[in-house]
Amino acid sequence: MGGGIVLLDGSVIRTRRRTGKENRKNYSGKNKCHGLLVIALTDDRGRLLWISAARPGRTSEITACRHDQLTAKLRAAGLGAIADLGLVGLDDSDPGADPAVITGYKAARNRPLTRGQKLSNTVLAAVRAPVEHGFAHLKNWRVLGKVRTDPKWATTLVRALLVLTNREVAR
Repeated sequence: MGGGIVLLDGSVIRTRRRTGKENRKNYSGKNKCHGLLVIALTDDRGRLLWISAARPGRTSEITACRHDQLTAKLRAAGLGAIADLGLVGLDDSDPGADPAVITGYKAARNRPLTRGQKLSNTVLAAVRAPVEHGFAHLKNWRVLGKVRTDPKWATTLVRALLVLTNREVAR
C-alpha cells in the first residue's frame, strides 16, 4: 500500500560469562556462547533505526519479537519488514491482509522447495544483506564483549552505542 520497508533481524552479542546460576540464562545453545539477544530494524542501506531491549542469549528471535508486539507496531507505523527464516510465522494476520513481515520459504524433509521458492529465497537474502552490515558495525564496539551485567542494564549501553554507531557510519 505504498508504505516503507525495513529489514528485521536478531543477533546474539557475545559477552563475558557471569558467575553462578546467573550465567545459564545468557548461554545461547545455538551459538555456543554467552551473550545477549538484540532485535534490530535497519533501513535498506544498513543504518540501524531501532534496537529492542537486550534479552538473555537463550531467548529465540521470534519469541522476543512477539513479546515486543513488533508486528502490531509495524502495522501502526505503516511499515513492512523483510526478515530471515528464523521469523517464519511471526506475522499471523489474516491471509487477505497485507503482510507486516515477509520471510522466505522453509523446506521440509518430505517437501523440497520449488525453483520459484529457491529464487525467492535468493532474492530475499540479497535484499537482507545490509542488516548484517548494520549488526557488524554495532558489534565492533569492544565494550560489548566486556559486559557481565544484567540484560536490563545492558539495554542502555546498547542503545547508546546505537547512536554512536550511526554517528560513526555517517562520517
